[in-house]
Amino acid sequence: MLNRMMAHGGGWYARLQHDEDAEKPKVDRALLSRVFAYAKPHRIRLFGVLITIIIISWFTVVPPLLTQRFIDDAIPNKDLQLLTWLGLGMVAVPIVSAAVGGLQRWLTATVGEGIIFSLRVAAFNHLQAMSLRFFTSTRTGELISRLNQDVVGAQSAVTGTMVTIVSNVISVVIILVVMIGTDWKLTLLAVAALPLFVAPARKVAKLLRKITQESMGHDAEMSSILQETFNVSGALLVKLFNRSQHEGERYATEAEAVRKLGIRRALVGRWFFAALGLVSAVGSAAVFWVGGRMVISGDITLGEVVMFSALARQLYAPLSALSNARVEFATSLVSFERVFEVLDMQHDIVEAPDAVDDEIQGSIEFDHVWFKYEKEQPAGLGTVNRFRMWARGVPADEEGLVQTASAREWAIQDLSFTAEPGQVIALVGPSGAGKTTISYLVPRLYDIDRGALLIDGIPIARHTSRSLAEGVGVVTQESYLFHDTIGANLRYAKPDATLAELEKACRAANIHEFVDKLPDKYDTKVGERGYRLSGGEKQRLAIARVILKDPKILILDEATSHLDSRSESLIQGALEQVMEDRTSLVIAHRLSTVVAADKILVIDDGELVEQGTHKELVAAAGLYSRLYETQFEGAPSTLS
Repeated sequence: MLNRMMAHGGGWYARLQHDEDAEKPKVDRALLSRVFAYAKPHRIRLFGVLITIIIISWFTVVPPLLTQRFIDDAIPNKDLQLLTWLGLGMVAVPIVSAAVGGLQRWLTATVGEGIIFSLRVAAFNHLQAMSLRFFTSTRTGELISRLNQDVVGAQSAVTGTMVTIVSNVISVVIILVVMIGTDWKLTLLAVAALPLFVAPARKVAKLLRKITQESMGHDAEMSSILQETFNVSGALLVKLFNRSQHEGERYATEAEAVRKLGIRRALVGRWFFAALGLVSAVGSAAVFWVGGRMVISGDITLGEVVMFSALARQLYAPLSALSNARVEFATSLVSFERVFEVLDMQHDIVEAPDAVDDEIQGSIEFDHVWFKYEKEQPAGLGTVNRFRMWARGVPADEEGLVQTASAREWAIQDLSFTAEPGQVIALVGPSGAGKTTISYLVPRLYDIDRGALLIDGIPIARHTSRSLAEGVGVVTQESYLFHDTIGANLRYAKPDATLAELEKACRAANIHEFVDKLPDKYDTKVGERGYRLSGGEKQRLAIARVILKDPKILILDEATSHLDSRSESLIQGALEQVMEDRTSLVIAHRLSTVVAADKILVIDDGELVEQGTHKELVAAAGLYSRLYETQFEGAPSTLS
């Protein structure tokens, strides 16, 4: 359809006819109330905008009135003084209009930027409160598009479309008052041609709305591609697998769609304004012809005809726009709808009203815990629909969705164990057994589905997010560092930490000597995701960051996996000191690191199949014993 329209000049109108049956855009009252809620704090400035609109609209009719006085009074009466004043008036009008217009621009910019700020902060904070489950099933680029392009579009709706509609209303009223006051018959003649343009204008507006929605979707897809391929991990993967051409083709496909939609929008707008120009020409010609006859018959003056013609030309644009104001207004609210879809997404992890904010002491109890990862969107489901599912709180099973985590339904099945303060609990088992999932449940990155998870004897849902964040420290398999200095990355755990505290934590993690040899020491930039550092260096900085946090519960998810044997042996002693007086959950791919644990939990397919000390489990000749023997016989480890 699009290609045919590009190939044939008249195809645009056939497209408009086809779009007549499309769903009409609606201005929902609930949506409007939310929009005006964001504009309400700026109501004084918005009132100022209204005043400036009225002033500027009045000034638009002044030049034709001055022209009428020039033709009918100044020249016939040879009144030089009046001629001078009229000339000064012609100069004064654009100067005053420009000054008032500048004030209006400042007011609208202030309001618009204020709305952008409020929407961005609200959307960002709302997304920050989403669970980890949401971020594992949503493309980051699409979220970025919502917070950037759509928020800017929402600002444009308030300071652009809404202001334009109000300005058009006031302009039409003022122009019609002047025209009717001069001659009501010519006024009717001037607007008689307008209905010829109303129907095409409505079709154009609806098509432009649809084009805008499609363009936003492709823009979001481009943002996703950029985010995925321009971060260091993505760029490295593309180069290693020589997929640059493929990614370029993906981006080009979306960019081509945006290009075609832009051309389509330009062509539709071109025909729109051509039709408007035709109506204006017909109306002006009719006014001149009828007005000329009235001048000849002495009914009106020549100056009044010239004034009428000028006012008629000024009337057509706002009047035709108002004939389609409702559709235009609904179209402008598309960006608000997309932003509100983000704000309406339900949080699946919510802090209880009576949540306890006490400092965590460190006891953990899993009591017959069951957990499964929530399921993703159906194949091919777009981001907008996924957002709407989250906003409605639709359970995943009702949509026939595909599973995320693994082939089995339950990631954790009927898990029960306890960990007392100061104990070291080791989690071992084959890859994909559920060890990392258990470590995610303790800081409440996910909520359990059945059973009970107690921290200090209190259900985890009744702890505040603050107390959990401060009481639980985690070193994950992949150590993430921000593109900032080493000091800034460490202070993410303790913003007010002194340099001495940073050095102490880094000494404990066996990384201080390395940092101290760098030219900028703790002010050294680590690069995107810390890629200027080796895997072991990043891992030790991550450990130092958790040490600085000083939590009561410490989770080490293969925290020494990127360390060489020498670094690992050096850091083991430091970790033993760090784990004193703390409850520690240790996931390790090297069984040598968990031999001294107070209790070892053997996990397989999400179930606890064995538990006990190292000696007890080796003597039991079960899964742990087989894994241990396999590893120390020199065979490849199965515990990574």
